[in-house]
This record gives sequence, C-alpha cells and structure tokens, in this order.
Amino acid sequence: MSDLSWLERTTLLVGKAGIEKLQNAHVLIIGLGGVGSYAAEGIARSGVGKLTIVDGDTVDKTNRNRQLPALSSTEGLYKADIMHQRLMDINPKLELTSIKSFLTPEKIEEILQYKYSYIIDAIDSLTPKITLLSLAYYKNFKIISSMGAGGKMDPTRVRVTDISKTKICNLAYAVRKRLRYQGVYKGIKAVYSPEPALKTSLMLTDGSNFKKSAFGTISYLPAVFGYVCASVVIRDLVEWKEQ
Repeated sequence: MSDLSWLERTTLLVGKAGIEKLQNAHVLIIGLGGVGSYAAEGIARSGVGKLTIVDGDTVDKTNRNRQLPALSSTEGLYKADIMHQRLMDINPKLELTSIKSFLTPEKIEEILQYKYSYIIDAIDSLTPKITLLSLAYYKNFKIISSMGAGGKMDPTRVRVTDISKTKICNLAYAVRKRLRYQGVYKGIKAVYSPEPALKTSLMLTDGSNFKKSAFGTISYLPAVFGYVCASVVIRDLVEWKEQ
C-alpha cells in the first residue's frame, strides 16, 4: 500500500477501516464549477482512491467570484485540466480520470457504463441534470445532487434531504417536476437551501449548453454546497455513525 501518512488526521477520525473504504472507492463528479470543484477537492483530500471528473467548459473571468479553478492566470483553460493538476498535487497516487466533454444525453450514458461507488451531480443545466439523475436512479447508483446555490447568501440554511422533500428552491422544483415524467419520485439525495433566491439577481443567458438563465452568486455559497456534497459521499462510504 502507498504511503498514507498524509492522511494521519483523517485516520484519527474515521479509523484505518474507514481509510481503506475510501481508498477502495471510485467517485464520479460531473460539473467542476462553483459546487463541483470544491466537491472534488473535498473528495481528493479525504483519501478516495479513484476519481473521475467531468467538465467540458473553460474558465471565464466571471467564474472568479466562486469557482476553485478560476484565476486571472487560468482564463481560457479547461477546468478539467486545472482541477486534474490540482488534485494530483494533493494526492499523487490518486487514480484520476478527467473527461473534457459537454454533457449530451449520449455522453452521460457512455460515462455511466462504468461502476462507481458514488456520484456527485454538480450540473447547473436542467436537461443533462435530469438525464444523469434518472439514469443513475435506474442503474441503482448512489448519487447526491446539488440544487441551486444562486441568489442566496446564508450558508447556515443549507441542508440534505430526499429530492421529494425539497422546497422553495426553484431548481429543485424543476428537477422534481421533470423527474416525475421519468417515473422518479424519491430516492435521490439532494443538497439544497430553502432560502428564497433573490429574484432581482436573475439574468437571462444565451441558452447554450441547456442553460437559459442564472442567478447572482456569492463566493462561499457554492463552495458550501460542494463540501456538503463531499461530506455526504465520505460519510456514506465510511458508514459513519453519530457518536
């Protein structure tokens, strides 16, 4: 086994058995924006042995207020490439696969042909998000899905629940509605906030990549969503029980 001394503090918390479970896990993260990039970092720093990250986008200057790979020096570079280098610097022994691709339904089906211990859905466009969630549900994958972090300011209101129990969040409402057409009513974990989104922060987009609008964002809220997603995965993988 490779040197795991860098995981000393994690081992104190989850035990050697927990570290072994993390080392043997394969996590898929789709979307490396404000939520997914921080989720990927949290997963890598936990000692998960195998990770697949997916994002076909490049860094734009407007990403700098909230996305981990976004710097003035990285504008125009692929987020997947930036995160690949960063995650390998965290854990050089990580088995890491990066996929630079926009998420058509066909591409999602191709990605889900492989086995994963857990999936993190950090997609902010509705059509690919529904495709991923419905396919993962029917393939019996464990999945945690991030709802909308935009238009919100209070990190203390972020919570985890079944998708059927989400409320107020606009994205969660749209996801529930579309999933019902796929015969999915519950059984998908969601990270969401019931804080009402500030309607005056909404802007329309050009509709590319299945996204027609976006809310304003603050630096820390997407990161909180991402780390909560990572925490759900890690706690489930090590079978964590409250002490």
